[in-house]
Amino acid sequence: MDLRQIFDDLVRFETELWDGVDARLRRDTDLPLGSFNVMLVVERTANCRVNDIAAALSITIGGASQAVDRLEKRGLCARQPNPSDRRSSIVQLTPAGQELTAAAGLIFDEEIAARLAAPLTGAQLAHLATALTALRAATPHPIDPADGS
Repeated sequence: MDLRQIFDDLVRFETELWDGVDARLRRDTDLPLGSFNVMLVVERTANCRVNDIAAALSITIGGASQAVDRLEKRGLCARQPNPSDRRSSIVQLTPAGQELTAAAGLIFDEEIAARLAAPLTGAQLAHLATALTALRAATPHPIDPADGS
């Protein structure tokens, strides 16, 4: 078993998958995949904070905050004061953000189905999902140097 080849195949596939889905989202909705990922986290997380986005996407708190800033500038999300912690804000999708998330979600689902479900059998997809879950569970999450950890 050539672990270097497995690494290369995994990383190259991830890059090609990301680039393909990103290109389609940008073309059809003018929304980058990175922004769509942030919007999905906000949509599914009650009382979503920037820290929640960073943790969900395995990115730094600073990167998550910048992503929210970009979405705010486009009118797709808004920060509201956190009633239980004055030091943080709650991030919410605006109505325009909700509408774009729904439209982009249809395109995203279509693209990942074409790139994952079409070439693989159900059993292969199940094995892939199990393997990726195990790998992610065994891998430490990145530490944000800005949070003092």
